[in-house]
Amino acid sequence: MDSPDGELSILILDDPQIARLNHQYRNRQGPTNVLAFPMQEGDFSDINPDLIGDVVISIETTAKEAEQMKMSIEKRFNFLLVHGILHLFGYDHEKSEEAAVKMDQKTEELIKLITIED
Repeated sequence: MDSPDGELSILILDDPQIARLNHQYRNRQGPTNVLAFPMQEGDFSDINPDLIGDVVISIETTAKEAEQMKMSIEKRFNFLLVHGILHLFGYDHEKSEEAAVKMDQKTEELIKLITIED
């Protein structure tokens, strides 16, 4: 993804905390599973070109989704982390169906790279 020296922060929150961020930055009510805040665009993008951005994950929502999907919380967390990182690199599944498919394909490709088979 062309950022070998890039750095990002990962913040793990509970549902009330991520709900506040979701409302403040996306004007949406309630918790969400993951938020991404890219730092390579916007007013402060020139401060540190290696700073990719922040990925914020709700551990409560992650656990609920993992249970609903009948998968481990680790697997769901890894998916959301990769999903959030892709947002930092400009992927956006909300633009169009084609963009969603492209993002899903890239997510699966990266998940395979980081998954250790038993």
